Amino acid sequence: MPSVKVRNLKNKEVGEIALPDEVFGVEMNEGLIHAAVRNYLANARQGTAKTKTRGDVRGGGKKPWRQKGTGRARVASIRSPLWRGGGRVHGPVPKDWSYKMPKKMRRGAIRAALSERLREGNLYVVEDMKLEGPKTKVFVDVMAKLGFFDGKKQAKTLLVDSLDNRDLILSSRNVQKTKVVNSFGVNVYDIVYHEKIVLSKGAAEELATILDPKRENGAKEAA
Repeated sequence: MPSVKVRNLKNKEVGEIALPDEVFGVEMNEGLIHAAVRNYLANARQGTAKTKTRGDVRGGGKKPWRQKGTGRARVASIRSPLWRGGGRVHGPVPKDWSYKMPKKMRRGAIRAALSERLREGNLYVVEDMKLEGPKTKVFVDVMAKLGFFDGKKQAKTLLVDSLDNRDLILSSRNVQKTKVVNSFGVNVYDIVYHEKIVLSKGAAEELATILDPKRENGAKEAA
C-alpha cells in the first residue's frame, strides 16, 4: 500500500497518508489510457462546422444569361460552386463525434493514470487548501512554496479539492496552467495533461472511495 507524505501550504510535513493499492497502486495500462483520452477529446468536440451549398448561399435566383446562342458555357446560377462566391461542394456539416465508453474502463484509466503520477513522484497530498482570502498573489505564493513555480517557469498543475472552497477557485482562475476540480470532476485527460497533481487530504480519501473497484463490482452484483 503506497504512502504519501502530507504537507501543509508552507511545504512542511505534517503527517502521512496510506493510499489503497486498488486505486493508487495499479499497473500502467497505456492502451486503456489512450482509449480514454481519445474518448474524452471526441466527446468534447462541438461538431458545429458547417459550410453552405449552392442552395444555402443567398442570391443566384436569376439565370445570368440565356442557355444558348451566347457562345459561353451554360450557367444556371451565379452561386454555382465553380463561381467565386458560390457554394461549396462536399463541405463539413454538423456532426456528433461523441461515443460511449464503459464506466468501468474510464475509471480503470483514471486509476492507472493516478498510479503512474504517484510512481513518478508527481502526486502530492496537502492537509487542506484554505487560503487567506480570494487573492491571486496569495495563491501564487503558496504554489511557489510547494515548488510548482520556479521564477518564470510554471508547472501545469491540477488541484483537487471541494468546490465549496471559493477562495481557492477565485484565487486560481487567473493563473495559467492551473485547474481546480472536485473529486467527481477528475478525468483521465486532466491527469495526463497536467504535470503535477495536488490532492487535499479529504479529496484523496474521497477519490479512494469513488474509484474503488470493489464498489463497482458490488453495484453490479446488486443490479
